[in-house]
Order: sequence, then C-alpha cells, then structure tokens
Amino acid sequence: MSQTVSEPGRREPRTVAALVVAAGQGLRAGQPVPKQFAPWRGKPVVRHSVEALAAAGCRPIVVVIPADAEGIARAALAGIAGVQFTTGGATRQESVRLGLEVLAGAAPDHVLIHDAARPVVPAAVIGRLLGPLERGSAAIPVLPVADSLAHADRGEHGDIMGAPARREDLRRVQTPQAFRFADILAAHRDWDGPILAGDDAQVARASGLEVAFVEGDEALHKLTYAADFAPSMPLVRVGTGYDVHALEEGEELWLCGVKIAHTHGLSGHSDADVAIHALVDALLGAVGAGDIGQHFPPSDPQWKGAASDRFLAHAGQLVAAAGYMLGNADVTIICEAPKIGPHREAMRGRLAQILGVDIALVSVKATTTEKLGFTGRREGIAAQAAVSLIRV
Repeated sequence: MSQTVSEPGRREPRTVAALVVAAGQGLRAGQPVPKQFAPWRGKPVVRHSVEALAAAGCRPIVVVIPADAEGIARAALAGIAGVQFTTGGATRQESVRLGLEVLAGAAPDHVLIHDAARPVVPAAVIGRLLGPLERGSAAIPVLPVADSLAHADRGEHGDIMGAPARREDLRRVQTPQAFRFADILAAHRDWDGPILAGDDAQVARASGLEVAFVEGDEALHKLTYAADFAPSMPLVRVGTGYDVHALEEGEELWLCGVKIAHTHGLSGHSDADVAIHALVDALLGAVGAGDIGQHFPPSDPQWKGAASDRFLAHAGQLVAAAGYMLGNADVTIICEAPKIGPHREAMRGRLAQILGVDIALVSVKATTTEKLGFTGRREGIAAQAAVSLIRV
C-alpha cells in the first residue's frame, strides 16, 4: 500500500516507506530487554511508532533489529501489515544503511527514518516533514533550545566553561527524518567521513543535500533512562464516593466533622459521619487505594466509635504519598433534616482543616429527595462526594 499524496507537476502518487532503527541495546534504560522491546504505556516501545507510521500510510516499514532478536521483534509487532525485519550493524549509521539497502528493492520515492526509542510520533509532524520533499531532498523536525549553553573545555581539575554558544543558532533535532529515498541511499553509500554521523541529516549534509527544518514536537521525547519507564502518572485524577447511614434515637449526629444537635444521630461502627466517609472513598478511589472498608474494617474493634476525621486525615496522607494534592472536593449531603445551611461554613472549614487545604477548595451542599425513599422518610442520611487531584 502506498501513501497517495499529490505533488505539483507529478502524475504518479508518491510512495513513502519507513525505516525504524531498533538495533541498539538500550542499556541505560535499565530494562531486562533492549528498551525498544520493553513495555511502555501498555505495549512494546517499538510498536508505538511503527503503528503510527503504518497509520500514516508508510509501506513497507523496515525495522532494523539486533542479531538474534527476531523472535521478540516479531512478537512486539505482531499483526501490523507491511513490516519487514533486518539485522543491524555495529553502529546506528551502519544499521540505517543496511535498512536502506533492504528498501532499495521496493524503490520508494521517500523514506522516513526514525529511532524506535521515540515512541510517540504525531501525525502532524509526519505531514510537516513530507511537504518540503516536494521541493528538496530532506527535512527534519527540530525544536528551539531554551537553556543557555556553554562549550566544555578541559581544565586541570576537570571540565571548565569555555566560549559561550549562541542558543539562537541551535536547534534540538528529532526523528523521524524525511528524505527522498534515492538521495539518502546514495549519501549513505558515499559516506567517508572520519567520524560517525550523529544522525541521517548529517549524512545528507555531507553529501551536499539541503536539509529543511520543520517544527518538531515535545511528544517526540526519546526514552533513554530508567526514569522514562516509570509509570506515567496523569496530571489530574478524579474520584467519587457514596455512603449511607441509618438515623437512630440516642446517637450523636456528626456531619463533615461537625457535631450537630438533632433528635436523631447516625448509627455505625465509627461515629458514622456519612459525609466524611463518602469523601474518604472519593480520595482513596482517585489514587487507586481501595475503599474505606479496606483501611478501617468495621470488624476491627479499634474503630468502634472512632472519630471519622482520622479516616479523612489518613486518606489525605495517601494522596500526598501518591504525589498529588487536592484540586477540589465537592460533598453533597442528602437528607430531609436537619437543615445543613446553618452549618455549611463550619463543615467546609473543618474538612479543610483536616485535609490541610484552603477552604476555597472545599464545597458542601445539601439536597432532599422530596420525601421519597429512605432519606425522604427520615430513616437515614446519604452523602456523595467528588474530588479532583493535581499531580505535584
């Protein structure tokens, strides 16, 4: 299958192949297998970019792999059409040349050369790369350099700062890099530089080809270190909670950590603060820490009559330990009586105090069921809570 994108003055559709370099060992990543085959966000690293290139219409896709890695490579890319494998060489540059030689049989018009360690390949970047090939031989994605730079000179006691470098003149280079196939194949065949090229754009420049810059993307981050394979925690998480307790005479009524004078109180193993219990479940759920019954089982006598603020403080500690802070908490109390309005600000203040947050992050509301159901018959009180958490 070929990608069919019309070019001015050309009747035939252009064909775009892809070459994915996955022949390294990836030792710095600290994985039990080469990092390109290690799991990342639910699938092997190499599969992410190969799927993206296939979805963009690249055919064929040659994946350059280490010697004796065909089994793990085929398993990683099972089910993706148009994929071929070849063994790489001693260096990345040699691996690319060997992959290009395999593609020579298909003779595509263009080729995208990509490092497997960059799993996320936005479709927009592919589109930006192919445009300049209508006019020139090569295009690469780049990003500006934000940090100040300096040349490292060798001093008596180690590296010292040398002449400053102008960051305005520098760019961070990414892959995939796009080339007219015949031109980059010839450039690799003709390479006779004294040192290895850092990437294929350098090979192209050494051959006299003009390389255009297009806007890259931060999503094209290269996985290099063990920290890159740590679980990716979302910026925001949410949780919900719901609880019910029966009303009984002779019991104290605690809601949101505030004791309220009333004819009936809530019955339960602890102080039965139904609103705090719902909020605790929302917090625990947001960080995947189970529910209140797992942490404070009703069968454990130590929690009989316990103040529920202890449960809420514990949930807040688990949120902090998971690397999050409270974005906001919204508690709704469902009952016919007592009236919640007169106590709302005290409730908000107490919840904020227990959690150690500003009162502005806490909302307490109340509603009735229009005398329907067990709350409408004043047999009990229900509460529901929703929270958002923000990664610290």
